[in-house]
Amino acid sequence: MIDVKNVLSKCDHTLLGQTSTWEQIKKICDDGMKYETASVCIPPSHVRQAKQYVGDKLKICTVIGFPNGYNTTEVKVFETQDAIAKGADEIDMVINIGLLKQGCDGQVCDEIKKIKAACGEKILKVIIETCLLTEDEKIRMCKIVTEAGADYIKTSTGFSTAGATLDDVKLMRANVGENVLVKAAGGISGLQDAQDFLDAGASRLGTSRVVKAVQGVEGKGY
Repeated sequence: MIDVKNVLSKCDHTLLGQTSTWEQIKKICDDGMKYETASVCIPPSHVRQAKQYVGDKLKICTVIGFPNGYNTTEVKVFETQDAIAKGADEIDMVINIGLLKQGCDGQVCDEIKKIKAACGEKILKVIIETCLLTEDEKIRMCKIVTEAGADYIKTSTGFSTAGATLDDVKLMRANVGENVLVKAAGGISGLQDAQDFLDAGASRLGTSRVVKAVQGVEGKGY
């Protein structure tokens, strides 16, 4: 049987749609506190209000350079500093995919290092958008994220052509350094899917569906 509490504790309960309202953000904060998720992952514009609402009861995660990643490094650093000043506990940034494909690995690494420096002690997760990368590029990103000192490598934004796959999680787990964790995000459909990703090597899950799945089965033996 799935340990539902453990699965929930690994979930960044997510709402990043462009039409997200404060009432919707407030609802996922309520759910995050009730089900004790790892965090809620929300748009930067809602960070201050959400942090004031949840206090120390729930971690607030937000996104930087989202979803395309091609903002300048200076803009991403400012976004990070601003989000943390407003109360963000965790930062999920998107890499510059074009620079990676040009072979500019040093520039990609340098950007991550600068954003990690802006994070200080806060957790930094690096979204590499696996669906747009070759296997070689995924492996290179594992090495870059490790060298840059980020806390997590993350599969996907959920806004591109596909989300996380079990094979990508296994590949990332096998190629990152021992101090880097893996976050799977995009398309995680429910409790069993979530457990499968954890079993494959993910330590965190970005999903809007796991809490909904738990709500759907409450009182049915879980």
